[in-house]
Amino acid sequence: MGPGRRLKILLLMLLLIIAGGVIGYRLLEDLSFLDALYMTIITISTVGFREVKDLSLAGRILTIVLIVFGVGTAFLVFVNITQWVVEGELRQILGRRRVEKKIERLQDHHILCGFGRVGRLIAREFSHQRVPFVLIEEDGEALARHQWDELLFIQGDATEEETLIQAGVQRAKGLITALPSDAENLLITLTARDLNPNIYIVARGGEQEGSERKLERAGANKVISPYHIGGLRMAHAILKPTVVDFMEIATHSESLELEMEEIQIDPTSSLAGLALKDSGIRQEHGVIIVAIKKGSGRMIFNPAPEILMEPGDRLVALGEPEEMKRLEQRASG
Repeated sequence: MGPGRRLKILLLMLLLIIAGGVIGYRLLEDLSFLDALYMTIITISTVGFREVKDLSLAGRILTIVLIVFGVGTAFLVFVNITQWVVEGELRQILGRRRVEKKIERLQDHHILCGFGRVGRLIAREFSHQRVPFVLIEEDGEALARHQWDELLFIQGDATEEETLIQAGVQRAKGLITALPSDAENLLITLTARDLNPNIYIVARGGEQEGSERKLERAGANKVISPYHIGGLRMAHAILKPTVVDFMEIATHSESLELEMEEIQIDPTSSLAGLALKDSGIRQEHGVIIVAIKKGSGRMIFNPAPEILMEPGDRLVALGEPEEMKRLEQRASG
């Protein structure tokens, strides 16, 4: 039996004993309701204040019964309440400390600022892909409503430097600021870029005109506007439904057919220095190379078979999940 259920049963027993004492004093001693309640409470609590009137033999027997059963029950209620409160506080403190230690051990992780509608979708995708990340959210109720197992989170203001440092921004690989306020996203971007010049920052753009340019000047590598993307997606769903269906199959994380991934060519990889036609990617893995992003940043769409894959290049590949994992292993050396 859990502590909460045990406490409820003890409280019910105590209320029944109090009700029995009130009824007994009223019937046996002809006391008013308030006097009967007063006698019951001082008896169970062993306070020892004076009695309302001299008790009869039946009233004294009732008092003895109340002392035997009521005092013990009241004591158990007090002990269980204390245990419930102390254990809950200790569990919260120890749990928070475990989370802090896990965050301190993270390297090359991501930081997600904001747990609204956009932030929850990002967090769900990160969790599905098993990407290590730390969530920063100021609203404790939002965290309580959507608490997930093994979620590393910090309840605090992401615009404050101390909060970002606590989340390990100086060791982080990337940061997403998904707050609804452009001003807050701008301040987080400025602070994160100052603390870690190499971090990759993706910022949420708002409805205000010019917010994307401001965020980019503040240090964001990429600015995404949910309103802009949502509007285009809805328009394309009408104008180009087949294309939209294909993109959903290619990019939806729960699809069992195909997935699209970004794969980096490491210097130690057997693919480094090979042309696409000589790599065997299409023949051995059945993977389609949609594009290659060169180390210089130039993007080559539908690359020719003669294109060389060089260390630092990133392949945008489309294929079955298992074959994509095998290709990632080859690309990583």
